[in-house]
Amino acid sequence: MDHSAAAWPELPYPAWQETAATLQLWTQIVGKVRLELTPWLNHGWQVPLYVTARGLGTSPIPIDHEILEIEFDFIDHRLLFRSSRGDERMLALDPQTVADFYRQVIDVLKGMGVEVAIHEMPNEVPHPIPFSQDHIHSVYDAAAAHRFWRALVQADRIFKLFRSGFLGKASPVHFFWGGFDLAVTRFSGRAAPSHPGGVPGLPDVVTREAYSHEVSSAGFWPGNEAFPQAAFYSYAYPEPKGFRNQPMTPGARFDESLGEFILPYDTVRAAPEPDALLLDFLSTTYAAAAETGNWDRAALECPMGVPAQPRRLQHPVR
Repeated sequence: MDHSAAAWPELPYPAWQETAATLQLWTQIVGKVRLELTPWLNHGWQVPLYVTARGLGTSPIPIDHEILEIEFDFIDHRLLFRSSRGDERMLALDPQTVADFYRQVIDVLKGMGVEVAIHEMPNEVPHPIPFSQDHIHSVYDAAAAHRFWRALVQADRIFKLFRSGFLGKASPVHFFWGGFDLAVTRFSGRAAPSHPGGVPGLPDVVTREAYSHEVSSAGFWPGNEAFPQAAFYSYAYPEPKGFRNQPMTPGARFDESLGEFILPYDTVRAAPEPDALLLDFLSTTYAAAAETGNWDRAALECPMGVPAQPRRLQHPVR
């Protein structure tokens, strides 16, 4: 059996784009519940979802003196609600409109004693419709959603390995429901020029706070109407001079329209060693940003982590 092929499923965007559009809006509803109830964290790190053993989850959300967790289960196709009071609720993930999904989520939360009002307008999607009025997006292909989650599982584990090779400030590996992408970000430690804003569907104040410091950021997204293929990406902000001309991983390229390096998902899954190819892309694009941006690489980097082995210090403590 080809374990790599089994681990990295096919994910042709045109075949599941309607499910992707619906699921993105569903994740935004759950993500905005977390946004409304969780104290703001630098760079918006309080809002994403996280890859779990069954799907995508919020991690603990504070409610009064208790916590709430909400999880998309892409194995049994359920939306699970749990609280530290012992409450458990479930909604089936099946074809239904965004409006119906929104109403059910709010009703379940009310039944658990959680009163929350979210901003109903979706973010970072073309032609947004308020959740309660969206009777258009309603497709849910369970098999496609499961394949997407399986792709996220692979990206998540490699991103976490990559993250372990950095001593400086780095984000968690997290899923941003606005862009519908999994991302991990490294920071140089220096402040960045104020971002010009203008990101469609995202308030400028949020964008400027997110990019307040220099970054090298990489991620994975399943594609959209403008770029209809799953791909890994990497970019730097602010983009250093010469960044886009640096030598790159075979199969990767700099996309001028997106302003970032792209490695197609299909290139990774077809490679003899998908893990190694993806890790090389992450490392090479980071090195391009760090070298052209004059990062203090000696102070910021370390060997990638090994399970159960403490990191060796370059200068042993005496």
